[in-house]
Amino acid sequence: MGATLTEPAGARAFLELHGWGGARLMPVTGDASFRRYFRVTDGARRAILMDAPPPEDTGPFLHIARWLHAQGFAAPEVFAVDVAQGLALIEDLGDDRFREAVDADPERATALYRAAVDVLVALHRVTPPDVEAYDHAALAERARLLPEWYCPAVGIVADIASYARAWDAVLPLATPARPVLALRDYHAENLMLLGDGRIGLLDFQDAMTSHPAYDLVSLLQDARRDVEPAIEAAMIDHYRAATGAGEDFLTAYHVLGAQRNTRIIGVFTRLWQRDGKERYPALCPRVWGYLERDLAHPALAPVKAWFDATIPTAKRGDPMLIGA
Repeated sequence: MGATLTEPAGARAFLELHGWGGARLMPVTGDASFRRYFRVTDGARRAILMDAPPPEDTGPFLHIARWLHAQGFAAPEVFAVDVAQGLALIEDLGDDRFREAVDADPERATALYRAAVDVLVALHRVTPPDVEAYDHAALAERARLLPEWYCPAVGIVADIASYARAWDAVLPLATPARPVLALRDYHAENLMLLGDGRIGLLDFQDAMTSHPAYDLVSLLQDARRDVEPAIEAAMIDHYRAATGAGEDFLTAYHVLGAQRNTRIIGVFTRLWQRDGKERYPALCPRVWGYLERDLAHPALAPVKAWFDATIPTAKRGDPMLIGA
């Protein structure tokens, strides 16, 4: 989403109330939601103003940010909040983003991805906060976004009942023995490199409890940048070595990878068709590539059979181009 110069209503009074009355506001690029972000500068001080007016809800973000911060993770500190207006003043984690760092110097990729995996290892050792569970029903519901949005966009009438049965056959393989906090958008564009060497965390308002493999999939099957298969394999091995995870973890990784990628393809299609965000369909071919790798795992055979019977190879790609 592009940044806009229009300041949020009530922003000036909010900043004045909390000691930032003389600050300048400059827009920064947002995410796939309708939230907006502004960098607030006042001399040497910097912060971020998050604008999420109703029906957007700042509550989940603030809850998780405070919890992560209290546990010692590098989430933004919350300075001030106006719930009614959907305004929040939070810590500015800077401009050194993981994605640009890796793209500029690919030789750093292994070390940076290892550091990001180490954050997950530490996070998964902590008892999660009280948030909604990303359980079988929730996973199945979100997987349906692909037949509900993508299939019609490319001219396919999908049998959603058989699709649901296929997922019901494989999702139990991703039931966690001990659920952990899954940030759910843990990828290169939401990670910041901080001056003290830590990884800064952003965009976690959709966090839920889930299987430990979920955020590893999010990181290593990144919809927005290519992650080399060798890096993916090495980081899975690193996580398993650090945690003692067995072969069942690898099965869950591919089940959740397939679920996540089907959901993303559906979401990206919906962002284009419903919300007019035309940059997202072009990301779908990459996600299809990840999905097909996950479907090759033997545990995914029922879901793979549905895809093979329903969506021909020529219909797997950019829905805006295929449906044209």
